[in-house]
Amino acid sequence: MSHVVAIKDQVEAAVRAALTEVLPAELAGTDPVVRRSDRADFQANGPLAVAKRVGRAPRDLATATADRLGGSVAEAKAEGVANAAVTAEVSGPGFLNLTVPAATLWRQVAARLADESLGIATTHDGERTVIDYSAPNVAKEMHVGHLRSTIIGDTLARVLAHLGATVIRQNHVGDWGTQFGMLIQFIDEHPERTWQGEASMSALDALYRAARAAFDTDPGFADRARARVVLLQSGDEATLSTWRELVAESEAAFQAVYDRLGILLTPADADGESRYNADLRGVVDELVAQGIAVDSDGALCAFTDGVVGPDGDPVPLIVRKKDGGFGYAATDLATVRLRVEEYHATRILYVVDARQALHFRMVFDVARRAGWLPDDVAATHVPFGTVLGADGKPFKTRDGGTVRLDDLLDQAVERARAELAEKDHGLTPEEFERVAQAAGIGAVKYADLSNTRTKDYVFDVDRMVALNGNTGVYLQYAYARVRSILRKAADAGVELGRPVDPTLPLHPAERALALTLDELAATLDDVAVTLEPHRLAGYLFDLARAYTEFYDRCPVLRADDDAVRAGRLALCELTGRTLATGLDLLGLAAPDRM
Repeated sequence: MSHVVAIKDQVEAAVRAALTEVLPAELAGTDPVVRRSDRADFQANGPLAVAKRVGRAPRDLATATADRLGGSVAEAKAEGVANAAVTAEVSGPGFLNLTVPAATLWRQVAARLADESLGIATTHDGERTVIDYSAPNVAKEMHVGHLRSTIIGDTLARVLAHLGATVIRQNHVGDWGTQFGMLIQFIDEHPERTWQGEASMSALDALYRAARAAFDTDPGFADRARARVVLLQSGDEATLSTWRELVAESEAAFQAVYDRLGILLTPADADGESRYNADLRGVVDELVAQGIAVDSDGALCAFTDGVVGPDGDPVPLIVRKKDGGFGYAATDLATVRLRVEEYHATRILYVVDARQALHFRMVFDVARRAGWLPDDVAATHVPFGTVLGADGKPFKTRDGGTVRLDDLLDQAVERARAELAEKDHGLTPEEFERVAQAAGIGAVKYADLSNTRTKDYVFDVDRMVALNGNTGVYLQYAYARVRSILRKAADAGVELGRPVDPTLPLHPAERALALTLDELAATLDDVAVTLEPHRLAGYLFDLARAYTEFYDRCPVLRADDDAVRAGRLALCELTGRTLATGLDLLGLAAPDRM
């Protein structure tokens, strides 16, 4: 595996070196401010930005920089060196329009193709990142509220691992607490209400609602349920046996959803609340001993400087309730401590909805003050918005209930089937069904990931499965189109993998595609830093559009000669591999045929 330096990085280095030669010594290394441009390959605004500081007219400084870049090109040619130097033209008040030689772009395509990792550096090698995501509740069906945490967390896990980090996935399942005493007691008292079987989770959902109703209306049952909680917490074997059955049945149901969604989580990643039950008393005792947790109206609470409510009073982080029970805060503090001490995390990500922002701010503050979260370990709440219905309100069923995740996926797959059936696909029934599943599931995931993480979005299945526009299906079709060309080439006896001729001229569509292909590594680094998967989704959409433009304007199999055909096939192959890599990192299937 080798690291291929991106064209933009090479251009930045060249312009920075040229600027350094024409600026005073104290301004050596000035940022050249290079970005992609519609007027050339790149535009550099560095000369314009720094001109005032050196008392020179921006155009004069830009011209001097361009001359220096021209000298670099001439020197390189004289020495027979293939470098990433650029030709520069001064534009406007002092911009530089930069064009990369065709030979440099062709060599870059060849270099990325020659590397099985596409030349992407493992920029996060050595990091140990714990990612807490999904977190469904035992004895309850997964619903639309679990969608975003599951999909976003999984994509971040994939991207960070791809960049070399050791990723520890943690599914913080809700499997402990008062609700389980209530449910187990109800099951014990109603043996006629069976729940194990094909529709176990639906049955458990119904049992839970019935148990809650009894708890709220029958004081006698409420007392028996509380007593059952005590038995659960004290390790009563009969109670624990039923609890284990609930956990096992739920884990199997969760796994079926994860497998269908193409999520990496497995039962080995389960990190249930029950795991921390024995640690909570020690967590609270240590906070009290350090003076961090104090009595507040009978509860033990910690406070964070500057965190106050609307009335101006400090907001408490309740670590032990008045009744002696422990809440989410104590459990979350225990997770921080374990993830640092046992997993040796250098970074911890909590992919939890935006409404928990204040909670995590206070948990991280308390954990740092307690010494459980050292300064060299980053802890980050990764918030996300809500999935909305067409009415702009949180997505619900027609009767106001929570939408089951399986029902939502069924709906998307059905719409994908209908959309794909209208195309002349030539697939066998089995192939068609696989493609419909991949398209429907991929449509749901891509619709989520292509939106800015922190914003709400509307669940519109018709738009999601559209064959055009910024959709997962469009990207899957782009990949299938690439594979189709490569198959046709092989069937026609055209030799694939021929060396690319760097002396070939570049059609504008070839140039645009080559430059876009070169941006994958920078995009992945961006996602790893910002924790915003929509940047990868947006890149892949741009790549698919650039490929469509290339496909429409540049004949591949009917190219003018063998060298041109070889270059265009190389662009096709690199596009296919780049799309496949990107789709996999988003957790989307990439069917060869559609």
